[in-house]
Amino acid sequence: MLSSGFFTRHTTSLSRTAPATGFLSRRLSRGPHFPKKPLHHTSARRVAGTRSLAAYSIAITFGAGVTFVAYENYQPFRHTVLAVARCSRVAEAAVLGAIDYKRTFTTSYESNEDRLEAYSQCHLRSANRVLRALLANGGVFIKLGQHMASLIVLPPEWTSTMRPLQDKCEPTPYEDVNTLFVSDMGKPLSEIFDYFNPEPIGVASLAQVHIAHHRESGKTVAVKLQHPHLLEFSEIDMEMVELTLGWIKRWFPEFEFTWLSEEMRENLPKELDFTNEARNAQKAMRNFENMRTSLYIPEVISAEKRVLIMEFIEGARVDDLEYLATHNIDRNKVSLELSRIFSQMVYLDGWFHADPHPGNLLIRPRQPVSRSPYNFEIVLLDHGLYFDLDRTLRINYSKLWLALIAPAGPESNADRRKYAELVGNVSPDQYPIFEAALTGRATMRDEVEDPPVDNGSKSSFRRASSMLDQLPQTEQEVDALRNAVMTKEVPRRVLMVFKLNDLTRSLDHALATTHSKVRVFVVVAKYCATAVWEDDRQRMFDGLRGSGLLSPGRLAEYFSTWWRYERFYGGLVVLEWYMDVQAQARKLSSWFRGLWRTGFEGAHKAAAGLG
Repeated sequence: MLSSGFFTRHTTSLSRTAPATGFLSRRLSRGPHFPKKPLHHTSARRVAGTRSLAAYSIAITFGAGVTFVAYENYQPFRHTVLAVARCSRVAEAAVLGAIDYKRTFTTSYESNEDRLEAYSQCHLRSANRVLRALLANGGVFIKLGQHMASLIVLPPEWTSTMRPLQDKCEPTPYEDVNTLFVSDMGKPLSEIFDYFNPEPIGVASLAQVHIAHHRESGKTVAVKLQHPHLLEFSEIDMEMVELTLGWIKRWFPEFEFTWLSEEMRENLPKELDFTNEARNAQKAMRNFENMRTSLYIPEVISAEKRVLIMEFIEGARVDDLEYLATHNIDRNKVSLELSRIFSQMVYLDGWFHADPHPGNLLIRPRQPVSRSPYNFEIVLLDHGLYFDLDRTLRINYSKLWLALIAPAGPESNADRRKYAELVGNVSPDQYPIFEAALTGRATMRDEVEDPPVDNGSKSSFRRASSMLDQLPQTEQEVDALRNAVMTKEVPRRVLMVFKLNDLTRSLDHALATTHSKVRVFVVVAKYCATAVWEDDRQRMFDGLRGSGLLSPGRLAEYFSTWWRYERFYGGLVVLEWYMDVQAQARKLSSWFRGLWRTGFEGAHKAAAGLG
């Protein structure tokens, strides 16, 4: 190691032997010299770049922080960000779908089969794009997808793709549920309920349901809680739905779906207000309170805008054949009771449940205190939305059904077209399509010659002699029906009645009933006849009050109308009895076949539609 003395001595001797210049003295005074590289402009730029990078990092961090704070605390900013994100998802699906459809529909194909296959694949691709966008956006978009799944006017590729949305709703976490409950009810869950299950038993697009034990009433209840984010973002979502359907209309003028956004704009606020659901449930109870019916509507215990507490009902889906067999419930009677319940709503009350899918219908054994004439009760859930029919539309619709029941003839054919035009804005050429949608079967025999349409040619569709002739719809007729609906020719209320008709027919099929497929139509005809008779009776009473009770002409008209109604209604009762005897005979035949194959257990299953 070099000592400080060594270094001092050598520098001192050097200073004595060599003349010290200014440069050398400066170098020696600084100690040993090691050559250094000179600083150039590159080093200066590096320092400046480092400082700029640091400044950018600070600016980005600050900007991100400000953005986060604004997103969490400033609602307009958060809405803007979410709107951009949701809009981009929907726009991507819409633009890609438009390009796909344009390319597919303008391509030439070697055969009709190739064309239909290409169209089908295009429908499927587009539906999957839209499904992904709806799932990502959630909220109202899930509701839109569920509505699309039930539209008979959409291609089957679309409806089948959207159907899983019925089961793909994400639940709201328990902490958020509790916060919403305190906000709306003013009390925590623990003060109102002895027990509250944090896991929902059902999750829908707008709400979820929990089981709880109500402290005040001592009852087990179903607590329906709205998803907290819906109210905040429903307006944005509705604007996006309207914008998207507007794009579709602009790109494809032949596809008219803007009515869908109009319906949602009108009805969504009603569904988001649970006090409206409570009022609907109570009104439905009043409409059925003076009749013997298997319908049961759960009691409403408490209702706020986003919280609904109702009686909890244990049961099974109405089409659960295993459950029906276990409780010895006749599936034929279940199907007919469903038809009676909804016919009462449509044809006599003019006010009906707007979303009667099987998930909203439960069945349970008859309770000790019940008005049901059978050993079961049908429980109707989810009363958030009902539709009404004005008197004129309701009576004309009933008359249309009666004309369809009547055998074909010049008078009945004229009545069918007359009331179809009054009810559905249906032109003569479109009448067979409208009839097919109404009755669920299409091609029919021309036992009576159809009159020509406006241009002098005959309709390209074939009709049956009466509604009691059951044949499947053709693809041509289904396409024509879709075109009629997409051009907004059929009123929306009529489409909702179609949906209700489809439900009763599909449940009749799912229940594997042994009666004739037209058995439910006979039930409908009885309610239509009653609706028309009650309207005629009121009209004649008004006439009698004006001209006097002793007016011979008025009295003759009254008794003639009454007798015509009684005779027609009686004929339907006899037809019902005949069909029910046939149904029991088929069931008995199934029982014997099951007995022969696997014994009494097999006989029971076969008679219950399980064999």
